[in-house]
Amino acid sequence: MTAPGTPAGRAEQGRAARQRVRRSEHARWAAPLDRPDPVAVLERQGRDRLAELLPIRYGRMAATPFAFLRGAAAVMAADLAATPHTGLTVQLCGDAHLLNFGLYASPERSLLFDLNDFDETFPGPFEWDVKRLAASIVVAARENGHPDTKAGRAAREAVAAYRTAMRRLARLGELDVWYMRIDTEQLLPLVRSARDRHRAEATLGRARRRTSLRAYGKLTEVVDGRRRIIHDPPLLEPAGVADMASLRKVFSDYRSTLSEERRLLLDRYRFVDAARKVVGVGSVGLRCFIVLLTGRDADDPLFLQIKEARQSVLEEHLPGGPYTHPGHRVVAGQRLLQAASDIFLGWMSGPQGRAFYWRQLRDMKGSADVAGMSPGDLLAYARLCGTALARAHARSGDRIAIAAYLGGSDTFDRAVTDFAVAYADQTVTDHTTLGAAIAAGVIAAAPGV
Repeated sequence: MTAPGTPAGRAEQGRAARQRVRRSEHARWAAPLDRPDPVAVLERQGRDRLAELLPIRYGRMAATPFAFLRGAAAVMAADLAATPHTGLTVQLCGDAHLLNFGLYASPERSLLFDLNDFDETFPGPFEWDVKRLAASIVVAARENGHPDTKAGRAAREAVAAYRTAMRRLARLGELDVWYMRIDTEQLLPLVRSARDRHRAEATLGRARRRTSLRAYGKLTEVVDGRRRIIHDPPLLEPAGVADMASLRKVFSDYRSTLSEERRLLLDRYRFVDAARKVVGVGSVGLRCFIVLLTGRDADDPLFLQIKEARQSVLEEHLPGGPYTHPGHRVVAGQRLLQAASDIFLGWMSGPQGRAFYWRQLRDMKGSADVAGMSPGDLLAYARLCGTALARAHARSGDRIAIAAYLGGSDTFDRAVTDFAVAYADQTVTDHTTLGAAIAAGVIAAAPGV
């Protein structure tokens, strides 16, 4: 009997998980007869959101099947919960689709590539993130006009990259895994043609320019001699008197969740203005604000975003997690999954006990233009996302057990690819269902906003 806790014992536990779920079983997807109606799932999510913004959410989701998938994390969470799982737990991103990976600045001002959305983060079986990533690749590839052979190959390469990265990480020491990161020097070699390299370099350049100072010029104006956030309804509206008072009041609560040296840094900034902002697709309707602060002078701005945190879409399907405060859950999950996190990341409770988390609005953030990718580019990007996801999971889960479960063959890769193709079909069906509900007047949608 191999001693538990040793590398050999942990690998044995991973191989034993194949008795619970064979790797080939991950290929299965067929909607169960009692599957919840996807529109009903979305409506239930929207009950405590800002009702006037929900048509924007539905309008954005109705645009394409990929847009629907982006906003339907709750639908897919319920579907994944209906399938067998390995029991090999990691800190899940919870919403690991292609557009939730991207560029951002480390505290040392290096440009890194990593996961960048953690609203749904929660401990759960590692394969749920892998399956959502793979399904998003197939849906995106189809929308780009790629045949299913190439869409499936891109998904399979992402899963293979995850598996091979996890096996490599399983051989490394704890600190080596913790300090592992993907920087921009590792990105450009993936680009083949001169045209695509130019496009990639342009993406990196735009990310480097996306700073608070850049946002200052775009998002503010001078009104009666005072700098104010612009009025661009319904996407950006100045905070009302009550909201402004609440934001000022909870600012000190947020400050208390930062480390001492970061509190000192934050104290050097002055609160100037705040506005309500609409962000994303699935997040539309959640309470979200941006706050303008200035430091040394008016030319030293800092934008922070305050976003409402709710129960993760995974929580009703999994055992309880370690955090009772949703904002704390998001912040802790981000710090655990990302190679380096925003120095102003923090959390607090607001009016009516609502949970929020804070971060910088723009800190050299950027994302790939997935819609414009050729099959070759999507293949390379899929590999990169699979590698980044494995690095994130290895920080919180038992990478040795997961690597042993995955093994050296492509059995898991092929199975998840089959799932991804089947779930991409399901996404098209669900997207059509949403469109029918909008056409029938069951729900209101505001397209193009």
